[in-house]
Amino acid sequence: MARILVVDDNRDVRRYLCRALEQHRGWLVCDEARDGQEAVNRFLQTRPDVVVLDFQMPGMNGLDAARIISQLSPETPILMITLYLTRQLSEEAEKAGVRGTCAKTDLHCVVDAVEALLQERTYFAV
Repeated sequence: MARILVVDDNRDVRRYLCRALEQHRGWLVCDEARDGQEAVNRFLQTRPDVVVLDFQMPGMNGLDAARIISQLSPETPILMITLYLTRQLSEEAEKAGVRGTCAKTDLHCVVDAVEALLQERTYFAV
């Protein structure tokens, strides 16, 4: 069972993502977080197989959280999702240790990206 940590400051978006990800056979959302600092804390508690992380959040943003999580566990893949996906953001995310980026509005992209990351591949939609 692949365990996924979902991080987004919007509760409705988290629920939407959780439902979509858990429809995939063999995947379980093991925890959720509302911001970058909570993501780091929850990551340390649950040690998920993959992290789905929003970019723009209050407090610590997704890039800063990704840097910390990548330093703590370089083998854990991180997918950064955002409403405003650009090539520049994808490049910065990759430098921070993120292995994939996609628009959170494209649910098929999110599912495909998580699948790619769990298979030790990268997935950059831009």
